[in-house]
Amino acid sequence: MTLIKFKNESPAWTLFPNSVDLFNEFFSDYAGSDFRKWNAPAVNISENETMYKLNLAVPGLKKEDFKIALEENTLVVSAERKQESNEKTERYTRKEFSFSSFTRRFSLPENVDQAGIVANYEDGIMELQLPKKAEEKPKAREISIK
Repeated sequence: MTLIKFKNESPAWTLFPNSVDLFNEFFSDYAGSDFRKWNAPAVNISENETMYKLNLAVPGLKKEDFKIALEENTLVVSAERKQESNEKTERYTRKEFSFSSFTRRFSLPENVDQAGIVANYEDGIMELQLPKKAEEKPKAREISIK
C-alpha cells in the first residue's frame, strides 16, 4: 500500500466539485418543487397613461387563498395554502402536511388612486390594476397688465 501525502489547503468543494450540486439538488428535491416557487413569485409591472398593472405568477391557488391589503402607501399581496393528505390502511396511517405562503410589498407612487385598485385572479395570474389620479390641469386665467 502506498500513501500519498498532499497539502489540504483548498476547501472541500474544490476536491469534490459535484458535491455542492448534489447537496443543493437533494435539499431542493426534499423541500419539493413548491418550495422554490413560493419564495417569491415572479412579478411584471407595467405602466400606461391611466394606470399601473402588476401581474403576479402564482399558479395552483384559489381566490380565497389571497389577501390583498393597503398599509399606508404600501400594497401588500400575500397568499397561504395549506394541504393535508391522509392515507389509512390496515397496517399504517400516513399523514402529510404542506404549507406554502408568500408576502410581497409594493411601495405605491403618490399618483395612485388607492380607492380604485382592482384585483383579478385568472389562470394562475393575479392582476392588480392601480389607476392613476386624475391630474388637475391649471385653470386658464387672464392676467391684466398694469
